[in-house]
Amino acid sequence: MDVKEISLKLDKNEVIAGEPVKGKIYIGFKGRFDTIVINSQIENTSDIFSFVEIDGNKTNYQYARISILKSELKNSDIDFIVTTNHIPVNLSVNAKFRVSLIQEHKEIASDIAYLSLLKSRS
Repeated sequence: MDVKEISLKLDKNEVIAGEPVKGKIYIGFKGRFDTIVINSQIENTSDIFSFVEIDGNKTNYQYARISILKSELKNSDIDFIVTTNHIPVNLSVNAKFRVSLIQEHKEIASDIAYLSLLKSRS
């Protein structure tokens, strides 16, 4: 099995507003990098997911993008929890998470994970 340079896994494929989503980033890259950047995007809206926990540390980060310096990493995995209050206009909307390894302002590796944001559970 090939080890990816960076990979992103979410614990759910779908979530309703207010439910936490747990994510895990695996870093297999052995070269130099400065920063890990995590982005979240909810399709056709300016609403975002807020970061509430990173590597077991509570946070209240109200932006769609967060950067983590390599010097702040405890190990080669990063756990995070996000949540959103966005309620889809229709039954659901797609959301995307993207993680990138950055070295000297250049992206050197990335991965993407998707989930559906539901209006309510049926």
